[in-house]
Amino acid sequence: MDATTEEKNLFEKVKAIYMNRAMHIASTEKKLRALLEKASLKWQELSQNPTFSQVKFQVEVFIRMIRSHLNKKYSGLSNRSLGLLALGLFYFALPTDLIPDFIPFVGYVDDITVLLAIFKSLQSDIARFLEWERDQQA
Repeated sequence: MDATTEEKNLFEKVKAIYMNRAMHIASTEKKLRALLEKASLKWQELSQNPTFSQVKFQVEVFIRMIRSHLNKKYSGLSNRSLGLLALGLFYFALPTDLIPDFIPFVGYVDDITVLLAIFKSLQSDIARFLEWERDQQA
């Protein structure tokens, strides 16, 4: 089995286990704000960790997308996209996921894999958001 197949299998397993919870969080502004806060705090702790260097851009985009959505500045997210973003941040913020984070190095591999898989599945949404962000800065 190649790495891509393993990544897809892990992503599908995570979706099956956590997607309902993520959709519930995404449908409630208060819970989504709490998730954003928790994920932002964890990201502050881990952003300088070399293990996370390959997903730095993705995590920061996810956080900005949800923050812009919550602040009612960006309205381009479908419920599915918002749910997947919530799934990514929920899984990232969860210390005891499929491979617990306290296991050195390996504990973060699943988090990184899930974040990258979600980023890949939301490419068009992310491209639209980044374009919207550029327009806001112009």
